[in-house]
Amino acid sequence: MALYLETPDVFPAFPYDLPYPIQTDLMRHLYDAIESRCISIVESPTGTGKTLSLLTATLTWLEHEKNRARKGKVKEMLGGENTTNGSLKDWVVEQTRERIKRQLEAEEQDYQERLLAARKREELMRRKAHARVLKRAKWGGDNLKEKRSRDKDVVEEDDDTFLPDDDRRSENEDEIYISPELRALMSRVDNPSRFDEETICTKIYYASRTHSQLSQVLPELRRIKLSQAVAVIDLHPSSVPQKRGADVLHDVDSTTTRVVALGSRKQLCINDELRSKARDLDEACRELLSEKGDQRCPYLPPPGEDIKIIDFRDQILAAPKDIEDLAEVGRMADTCPYFGSRHAIPQAELVTLPYNLLLQKSAREALGIDLRDQIVVIDEAHNLIPTLLSLSTTHLPYHILDVSLRQVCAYLSKFRMRLSARNLVHLKRLVVFLDALKKTLIQWKEKQCNDLSSTSRSAERLEVLTLAELLDQMGRKAAGINLLEIGQYLKESKIARKISGYADKETDKETDPTSRQKKKGQIPPLHVVEDFMVSLTNTNDDGRVTLALFGKQGQEQVEIKYQLLNPAPNFMDVVDEARSIILAGGTMSPMSDVVSQLFSHALERIRTFSCGHVIPEKNLQALVVTKSPRGGSLEYKADKQGDPNVVAELGQILLNFANVIPAGVVVFFPSYNFLKFAKNVWKAGGTLDRFSAKREVFFEPDGSTDVERVLGEYAAAATTPPVNKKGAILFAVIGAKLSEGLNFSDDLARAVIVIGLPFANLGSPELKERLKYVKQLEERRGSKREKGQKDAAAELYENMCMNSVNQSIGRAIRHKGDWASLILLDQRYASSAIRMKLPQWIGGRLFIPDGFGQVMRQLGQFYNEKR
Repeated sequence: MALYLETPDVFPAFPYDLPYPIQTDLMRHLYDAIESRCISIVESPTGTGKTLSLLTATLTWLEHEKNRARKGKVKEMLGGENTTNGSLKDWVVEQTRERIKRQLEAEEQDYQERLLAARKREELMRRKAHARVLKRAKWGGDNLKEKRSRDKDVVEEDDDTFLPDDDRRSENEDEIYISPELRALMSRVDNPSRFDEETICTKIYYASRTHSQLSQVLPELRRIKLSQAVAVIDLHPSSVPQKRGADVLHDVDSTTTRVVALGSRKQLCINDELRSKARDLDEACRELLSEKGDQRCPYLPPPGEDIKIIDFRDQILAAPKDIEDLAEVGRMADTCPYFGSRHAIPQAELVTLPYNLLLQKSAREALGIDLRDQIVVIDEAHNLIPTLLSLSTTHLPYHILDVSLRQVCAYLSKFRMRLSARNLVHLKRLVVFLDALKKTLIQWKEKQCNDLSSTSRSAERLEVLTLAELLDQMGRKAAGINLLEIGQYLKESKIARKISGYADKETDKETDPTSRQKKKGQIPPLHVVEDFMVSLTNTNDDGRVTLALFGKQGQEQVEIKYQLLNPAPNFMDVVDEARSIILAGGTMSPMSDVVSQLFSHALERIRTFSCGHVIPEKNLQALVVTKSPRGGSLEYKADKQGDPNVVAELGQILLNFANVIPAGVVVFFPSYNFLKFAKNVWKAGGTLDRFSAKREVFFEPDGSTDVERVLGEYAAAATTPPVNKKGAILFAVIGAKLSEGLNFSDDLARAVIVIGLPFANLGSPELKERLKYVKQLEERRGSKREKGQKDAAAELYENMCMNSVNQSIGRAIRHKGDWASLILLDQRYASSAIRMKLPQWIGGRLFIPDGFGQVMRQLGQFYNEKR
């Protein structure tokens, strides 16, 4: 029978003696969700210790699970449940049990000593690093860089190198194109889980959107008292919690959690020569993997020196390291941290990684990540659905298609008589498909340009097609080609690099030999085509193809794009394989949207949890402003955002607020266009000057490079206390650069004001197609709506809007002692449907005054109390 872990009432690993009740409730919820193999959606606002609670609960469960596994292993080694069957004395069983326990403890002790030795080696390396300038290991011999330069000058590639590998071997069976040693190294790189035979442990995969967000995990991890996590725990022989027959496990010594941070080559590559010359670092690294001898990357150990990368793996696991630490240690050890971190995955207990490495099946396979029976934590999960949709989108510009077709045709012309029948057939089919696709894009472009010929404005046209409609336009010959087969051939043969290499060589013939330079890391155009073709192999109705025309008249460019309208298929493998999935975010409302879009096939596993806020009730004021100072209704729909009178009145409302609110105020507009129009109206009417008299005024910058500068100047104006301090006001856009991931704590935002609701443009063909798809999906499922309930498309459209609003709202209250007002300017916020989709931590704090005068009285009272 399965031993059940009873959810603890307290979590000794939590670093503070008295966690907030909501933190204890959250940790209990998470622990039980993991043990019960559930999917949990957690809303925990900033300041409630979300990351710390996530780590404490998951790692506590992991320690208890390790104890359960030990006990199960002891029983298994004793011969199962029936160890006392009358033929053995109790004392014999007990002695055997103790011997097995000592054996397991000795094995653990040996492993811990290995990690301790690795920590000591790292400390010694750090001391040496301070005493001298590190020199790169010369695994390839003396003066490796100079030798490589000489090799590049003297090596003249033969045309045979551009033949597919199988054709080269068929011409000369005695030739070994890739040495066995190199093939073994590449195999270990591609399959790190097979690198050695050590036990693979249960682990937690902790994912977030960016490396900067993941960097916050390690400081929280260091606070956790994991040595106290494994106290006496109850194990019940049942799959359902029952308080009977407690089977006590003894306490064990806990060690530092084995952590590995996964990142991209951009963060982890330490080959400075490659970084400085590579056009695409990933592609350049793959090229080096296939090189022989001294041409291979010097930071990968040579064949036969596997112990070097094993030692480096132990060093990674010996003490928690973030991405920056990992790169630094890799330089000290002269060993590639990118591949070293991949080799550490099987023995790691906590793996931190960005979204894309977890969510893409191809990335998981390349890393050797197996999610079966593992715990997946996705932080900042409000970004999950947009990320899934983005990762399933592939773009193919016309010029890439054109270059790919010309390269394949030239390659076929050169090697036609030397290619095997298999290669020849696949490449001919590829040419047919690419030629048909090219002609389709040309015809579509000509039609669009003719329609626009009477105007001089920029040409921007979109058309959305189903895959069937695209193939129909391409003709029967192209439609009959098995794209799955061609895509698989391109992936397995890796012929895209051969074709691109031959094309580069032919181009170099026309270049002055003294100015030639090998193109490192240039992505073969056919790789882009390959990705697009693989996308088209989706056999369901969830995908759409978009044809886009953009650019000035006479300079129009065409691009074809494939995108999934449904985020669930690419996430389904994660849901089905993982033991438990935890989606956590500061604002996950409306949660029903996440459930309907991602988990419709696993509703029985869903649990939700919404934290209240840790701030006192008096520290948050939430107001819905429905009336203007003149008594008119406030509603900033799209048709009113271009009305100068409406915008002028809005300026006066904000000026009234600026008279009352101290320090910094952040005002969110629903769109860039609305903000720009308001800025122009206020400037012309003198309102902007009146703002400047009361506050330092800042606007969201157009370019991302100016964000840090604007934020720095705003922060100084909002928080610096001169004698005649004015404070500051920042005008931003919902869903743009300043609405997410930024911390407007304390004086940086004593009020967050949201103007209107940021509904997406219904004129977008892509949005129309997605809403149409959602509605059709609801009809196919036969879902029944209650009276007055919106259909699935309308619900999704509203949810997309409220997700953006909730992210903006969350910028203000950032810790327990913080305080601020949340002001929602639009009468639509007063409707029950919209209120229900606001963050639950606002709850009963939302107040809807009868008129504008009451709004000002409420604000005045709130800020007078705070003064």
